[in-house]
Amino acid sequence: MFTDIFLPELMGTAILILLGCGVVANVVLPKTGGNAGGTLMINFGWGLAVYSGVYVAYKSGAHLNPAVTFGILAAGDSGLSFAEVVTYLVAQVLGAMLGATLAWAAYKKHFDDPDADEGSKLGVFSTMPTIRSHAWNVVTEVIGTFVLVFVILSFGRTPTQVGPLAVALLVVAIGASLGGPTGYAINPARDLGPRIMHALLPIPRKGSSGWDYAWVPVVAPLVGGTLGGLAARAVGFV
Repeated sequence: MFTDIFLPELMGTAILILLGCGVVANVVLPKTGGNAGGTLMINFGWGLAVYSGVYVAYKSGAHLNPAVTFGILAAGDSGLSFAEVVTYLVAQVLGAMLGATLAWAAYKKHFDDPDADEGSKLGVFSTMPTIRSHAWNVVTEVIGTFVLVFVILSFGRTPTQVGPLAVALLVVAIGASLGGPTGYAINPARDLGPRIMHALLPIPRKGSSGWDYAWVPVVAPLVGGTLGGLAARAVGFV
């Protein structure tokens, strides 16, 4: 289980978060080469981060996301034991923490820059809504994650069956179309792991880690992923 699930998921999720948080840092932190590159640069960066992570985690099926794991369970006949599900979830969160730490190390001097504001620093690690309304923020994240899991399961049971490029383009599409209100976490580990590291890392003038909002990008994607799995089963995708 360690080499078949834990290690591939850990490393795949770490690559996903390193490149995903890295592209956000490149766009939002001052004095970087990609500063002010815009949201489409972030969307494509996250898509390519998923593309890379799926390849790294091919041996585990490359869930890289608790919402995908929950969606596969909800679709039925997953063949996963309770211990295997826990292994996926732990590896995903720890991998996200590792990836966020590496992204911070790559941009450390930019995080230390006095011109970097609190919001930009937190935005590298975690999502926050543009208009705060927890109920509607949940709706946005549920819809985005439903699309992610439902479409993945329309092609195959795991991202590796769908193909890394197809999953990457799907993530770009979700970001471009549905990412505006909440920053499209669509992955509890993607938000929780880096948010923990934002709280723990020695980042000067970093401000709050936004824990009052943190439940939204954890709970809503799990709901959306589960609904996506149930819908995929209902229409006969799996």
